[in-house]
Amino acid sequence: MKFKDYKYERPDFLGISKELENIASAIKEEKEVEKIIKLIDKRNEIIGHYDTLTSICYVRNTIDTTDAFYEEEINVIQENGPMITEKAQEIIYAIINHEKKPELEKHYGKYWFEAMELSLKTFDPSVSDLLVEEGKLTVEYNKVMASAQIEYDGKINNLSQMRKYTTSVDRNIRKEATLKVDEFLQANEEKIDNIYDKLVKIRHEIALKLGYKNFIELGYARMGRTDYNACDVDNYRKQVLESLVPVANEIILKNCKRIGVTNPQIYDLDLQFLDGNPTPKGNKDELVNKALKMYTEMSKETKEFFEFMIEHDLLDLETKKGKQNGGYCTYFYDYKSPFIFSNFNGTSGDVDVLTHEAGHAFMAYTCSKELSNPDLIWPTSEACEIHSMSMEFFAHPWMELFFEEDTKKYLLSHTNEALTFIPYGVCVDHFQHLVYENPFATPQERKEMWKKCEKMYTPWRVMDEIPMFAKGAFWYKQGHIFSSPFYYIDYTLAQVCALEFYLDSIENKADAWDRYVKLCKLGGSKSFVGLIKEVGIHNPFENGSIRGIIERLLPVIEKLEF
Repeated sequence: MKFKDYKYERPDFLGISKELENIASAIKEEKEVEKIIKLIDKRNEIIGHYDTLTSICYVRNTIDTTDAFYEEEINVIQENGPMITEKAQEIIYAIINHEKKPELEKHYGKYWFEAMELSLKTFDPSVSDLLVEEGKLTVEYNKVMASAQIEYDGKINNLSQMRKYTTSVDRNIRKEATLKVDEFLQANEEKIDNIYDKLVKIRHEIALKLGYKNFIELGYARMGRTDYNACDVDNYRKQVLESLVPVANEIILKNCKRIGVTNPQIYDLDLQFLDGNPTPKGNKDELVNKALKMYTEMSKETKEFFEFMIEHDLLDLETKKGKQNGGYCTYFYDYKSPFIFSNFNGTSGDVDVLTHEAGHAFMAYTCSKELSNPDLIWPTSEACEIHSMSMEFFAHPWMELFFEEDTKKYLLSHTNEALTFIPYGVCVDHFQHLVYENPFATPQERKEMWKKCEKMYTPWRVMDEIPMFAKGAFWYKQGHIFSSPFYYIDYTLAQVCALEFYLDSIENKADAWDRYVKLCKLGGSKSFVGLIKEVGIHNPFENGSIRGIIERLLPVIEKLEF
């Protein structure tokens, strides 16, 4: 069955709620463990089906944000979703407070119970209306960003399509294109500021109603962080600041010297080589066929996985009018199938999608064979990103398929960018902590917060010639800040772990791959720290971890230089 044939129908919110309510009542009364397990299995089927319908709706809405039907369905789901959440939480209450909890923990694993208990702290019926408003605002932001129609080079371009110009070998084109993007942001400044201002205040209000000091604590709970807190993250950021920022600065300046720029501006930083950044060779279909060859040769597991993705038409990769920006991977529980969404734009990012998002999809495809509980298919997001970022590095031996004569350039730039990205990701995280510590700050004060963080973690980013960026509004483009607060640090934590997998694979490829597949099979059955411990990856929060990765990686980068 192709994705286009996956059936969507509006969820029966009242019917689902009643079924979940009945299961909660039955669990409370049931004394036999086996019968409780059957009731939980029924709950899993219902939640899995509901998640499937909402995921199909979300995907079709993002493929075409102008489709009125799916826009309306998204609104209906957001308005009625809290009803399902409330009833689902009644089941959680029944499970974690049951006298048979010790026996159930042995069956399902202790971590699921820890995660459920944390999830109870993220919702109460009293915040349902606020959650609906929060959801609507994130959709509104996505629509604003998807509405970009930027006239340049005789064409109408969206934000994704502008990237080929902002990475041009011609410095004037890079600057002109960046200014065009800047003009779009300036035209929508008031709208974006208003959306974010409302989001911050709504999230703060939700946090207070749930008994938190501010949204930071609630944000961490929403992210499912059971084994680390804001203090751990603060210590991690300090490690990045002390050990990595100086090294990243040297790499950035070396890149600028390579392209002959002595006074680098923000629009110079994405160009790596004077003759142009590495670009993939071939159209969408050709790149997919090359990916199939790569995954066929990589392992029997990846061969089976990617053939499944192609057979069921589970890749929507090309940029289209009205399509949401960015890329993601999701999962349809009823069909046991992942889905990859992207916007190809002719840059190396197209190949990154076929490795990064495929890493997510491979994990979901693999662990769904091991786990039937929909709560445990996906681990917390920092663990999820290990699968995707590590897959990018495991794909290195096949990059000649995609880049041909540009292969050396890709390997160097990809490895450099993996390292230099981390300070930016930490910058985004620190900014969000400042925002939610000061929820009543003005839009201008938030821009000043951003500038402070940029100066601290990314001193090489000079914005003087780009008005909105100089004003402190670069973060407008970072969708995670609007839709998934506190997510972005997870990319950096995962990158540290992925770099360790990369370095291990250079020393012992078979062992590193086996540990990676093991990690994928574990899905979300353990916490972040529990998962990496299980597969022999160091804890990024421990002092010296960042310095240790850098010391191992720099000699590798030196060998890649040419």
